Amino acid sequence: MSAGGTVRIAAVEAGGTKMIAALCDADGTPLEQARIATRDPQATLAEVRDFLEAAQGRHGAAQASGVASFGPLTLDPGAADFAHLRRTPKAGWSGTDLRAMLPANLRAAPFAIDTDVNAAALAEQRHGAGRGLASVAYVTVGTGIGVGLVLDGRPVHGLLHPEAGHLWPRRAADDPFPGACPFHGDCVEGLASGPAIEARWGAALDALPPDHRAFDLQADYLGQLAAQVILLAAPERMVFGGGVMAQQALFPRLRARTRHWLGGYIDSPMLSHDAHGRDRLDDFIVPPALGTASGLRGAFELGRDALRANAAG
Repeated sequence: MSAGGTVRIAAVEAGGTKMIAALCDADGTPLEQARIATRDPQATLAEVRDFLEAAQGRHGAAQASGVASFGPLTLDPGAADFAHLRRTPKAGWSGTDLRAMLPANLRAAPFAIDTDVNAAALAEQRHGAGRGLASVAYVTVGTGIGVGLVLDGRPVHGLLHPEAGHLWPRRAADDPFPGACPFHGDCVEGLASGPAIEARWGAALDALPPDHRAFDLQADYLGQLAAQVILLAAPERMVFGGGVMAQQALFPRLRARTRHWLGGYIDSPMLSHDAHGRDRLDDFIVPPALGTASGLRGAFELGRDALRANAAG
């Protein structure tokens, strides 16, 4: 414990563009946090480690840590490469041991890691847009496209973890863009991520007028992804976050294309219209209630769960 028995938990949201590191109190409130640009692994992880070490010196030592990271990741604690990145589109990061960002005192302390989207889904399920529901899908659309799933209150793991951003959509007839994914070309991430939008149109979505073809094309590809996740995992709510989804004009089009691609097959009140004609999809496909804090809050939840599990033996 820290001085006076105070609980402290270190949390890191490790993204492809930036990392947010924080030392949090027992309720998840950051006592101090830093935004660190994601560069090469050695320099980036050293900067995170130095920040956490200094923050503990100012606020007291942490007893556990949680990391929410871009992937793919090895999540099996018994694996020799636990907490390592696997083959990732992020150049230079494949094989990186993410525990290298932890100060020495935390390397032997309770620790948990998950994908950034699984962690965000967990945070939204416990404290945000999915509160009170057992199953939530979180889709991030930014540097990449990832899908996190919490089913029966637990993040989904198995062979690895969900990688639905690399599903293949049906291509629009008027879209000649070959795709930007270095592994698959025209998967959803290759067609609808932030880098794909800029490569296709020469500008980010927020720099284009709302009547630009990019919005309809984006909504169609993401609507296909949403429909496929619904058909596969049947979540009770879908949360769409990430930098691209900051364009609120996308949400009505996304909902409409999701309904189109479902084709009337899923007969659920959550996807229907209410007695007043209001479309319940407005409450089913939503932005994150925690805003941009979902990933960091999820990292904290992972760390706190690890601490509780350790205390319970």
